[in-house]
Amino acid sequence: MRTPPPPLSPTDLQRRLVALPGWQVGDGTIERTWDFADFRAAFAFMTRVAVDAEALDHHPDWSNVYRRVTIRLSTHEAGNRVTERDLELAARIDRHAAAELAG
Repeated sequence: MRTPPPPLSPTDLQRRLVALPGWQVGDGTIERTWDFADFRAAFAFMTRVAVDAEALDHHPDWSNVYRRVTIRLSTHEAGNRVTERDLELAARIDRHAAAELAG
C-alpha cells in the first residue's frame, strides 16, 4: 500500500487553483462542470478521463446527465482532502475537456 499524500493547506490549494481555471473548492473537494455538445461527446470525455484515472490509480467522483459532466476530486487516503494527486488528475481532465470541446 502506498503512503497517502499530504493534504494541501487551504491557502496552498487556492494558490494552486490559479493554474486550473474553472475548478472550485467544494466541501473537501475540488470540482468542475462541463457542458458538451451532446451525450456522445460527454461520454467520450469520460472515457478518456477514466483511462487516466486508472493509470494514476486515482478515481473521480463524477456524474453525467445528458451532455453535462460534473467531477469532484479528493484523495480518500488523505481523509477525503485535496492533494497533489487531485491537482495532477484535474490538469489531465482539463486537457481532455479542451480537446473534446475543440471538436
